Amino acid sequence: MGIRELLSEILGDEGHAIQLAENAQQARDARNAGAPDLVLLDIWMPDTDGVTLLKEWQRDGLLTMPVIMMSGHATIDTAVEATRIGALNFLEKPIALQKLLKAVQQGLTRAQEAVRAPAIAPRPMMAPQVEETSSTAGALFAAQAPASMPVRIGGLPAGEGHGFSLSFDLPLREARDAFERMYFEHHLGREGGSMTRVAEKTGLERTHLYRKLKQLGVEPGKLAKKGQ
Repeated sequence: MGIRELLSEILGDEGHAIQLAENAQQARDARNAGAPDLVLLDIWMPDTDGVTLLKEWQRDGLLTMPVIMMSGHATIDTAVEATRIGALNFLEKPIALQKLLKAVQQGLTRAQEAVRAPAIAPRPMMAPQVEETSSTAGALFAAQAPASMPVRIGGLPAGEGHGFSLSFDLPLREARDAFERMYFEHHLGREGGSMTRVAEKTGLERTHLYRKLKQLGVEPGKLAKKGQ
């Protein structure tokens, strides 16, 4: 559950809409309700293993979306079999963050190239997962940044932001925290909540950026929703 929630939070911060499935049956129900844009499918699950579920979808004509398999215990033969059935990619756990994000982006790009359908409302993604070590899946649809408003610090224009004011009468620490909060909210809003792009813009390593936002009480997910 911990890994599932962590990956869900990370992919949500990247602008993906997430739907979770704790086991194969929940994954079946979610797929029957509508095709997601992408599935992250764990191999070890408590009821039906991921490869068997993949075969079911392929047999029933439901394997119409890219599927990325995940496992911390699978063999090369298992990965080859999953790819033969129709899986797009295979990630070995523990999964590196950048490798995960790259695989998700490649899967969504592949889906867009294959479909080329008229634009419709984005659909949520689902992620069957294995017991405690399972992961989540996410569907990506870019959030548009909200319209910028001028920020004034001490009554003077200071570029684009969210319309906050910052008083020079505040103690230094409070003034610094207030400025950093405005600064990160401004960039999160402009980048649609994408932590990757904000990290690049601000020159911070992603882990440090997560810690800083938590310290300041900034919630990227809410800012991403405002930008949609």
